[in-house]
Amino acid sequence: MPRLTMDDLILPFQIEATALRGRLVRFNSAVDKIITQHGYPDAVASLLCEAVTLAALLAGALKYDGVFTLQTKGDGPVRLVVADVTSAGAVRGYAQYDAEALAALDAAADTPPVPRLLGSGYLAFTVDQGVNTDRYQGIVALDGGTLAECAAHYFAQSEQIATGLKLAVARGEPDADGKPGRWRAAGLMLQRLPAEGGEAEHPVVANQEAADEGWNRALSFLGSCTSAELTDPNLPAEDLLYRLFHEDGVRGWPAERLQALCRCSRERISRVLRSLPRDEMAGLEVDGKVTVDCEFCSTKYEFTPAQIEALFDAA
Repeated sequence: MPRLTMDDLILPFQIEATALRGRLVRFNSAVDKIITQHGYPDAVASLLCEAVTLAALLAGALKYDGVFTLQTKGDGPVRLVVADVTSAGAVRGYAQYDAEALAALDAAADTPPVPRLLGSGYLAFTVDQGVNTDRYQGIVALDGGTLAECAAHYFAQSEQIATGLKLAVARGEPDADGKPGRWRAAGLMLQRLPAEGGEAEHPVVANQEAADEGWNRALSFLGSCTSAELTDPNLPAEDLLYRLFHEDGVRGWPAERLQALCRCSRERISRVLRSLPRDEMAGLEVDGKVTVDCEFCSTKYEFTPAQIEALFDAA
């Protein structure tokens, strides 16, 4: 495999002996930018890091031209988490949470993050390829301790694809001036894709017993990967894959770049405002202007009454 020393990427790969497909996602500056745009408590920030990483892993498995969106909605302290990835590799995300309910959680309780933070609800995946196309959506209950477990349950239940997932989040130590450390996140995904026409596509796995053994061995290797390894900035992506799967041979495909990039703009916000009833605009004014905050990147867009009138006049 060609050496890849960069981060903020999706690296597709194949385990040669068993023809299993996988993807490795490594985030550094992109996920740190997404998190630092908001003042999230660490528990919420870590959960959003996992959601963004999971969205990138799942999006990397699809051929689409548009936006892949992952969303959780529950009755826990974190009411909503949204992360989306465009086919061009632009990533963004945000979370909504109840600060009082979050503060009331027992800090000593050893409860997995999904039931602890999200509660009961659902995890949804949506692929939107624009007008004149059908939207694909998959939904699964938040039935698992982690987002990775919930997603694996969806694939087993709805897509009937055996899937192994591992997510990890880390934060560096504060610097000498006390500035908080940078967030990092990573994820590994293995899938045992069904063979076309009911026949194995690889001579080594033509035997069902050998295929099962290869899958179980790959899951064991995946399970041996520690969170520290996944997020280690000094361990290049291809070195990590070699360390885990070299016994069965591993081939990496060209990596795809990821970047934190919000799609909001003044033009988009203007279109949203024009879609509202004109007589409701006055009720949105605060201190003589209408202010719209982007939930993804926290950018503020301000419109004076004269600018609002100009929007409707132009329409």
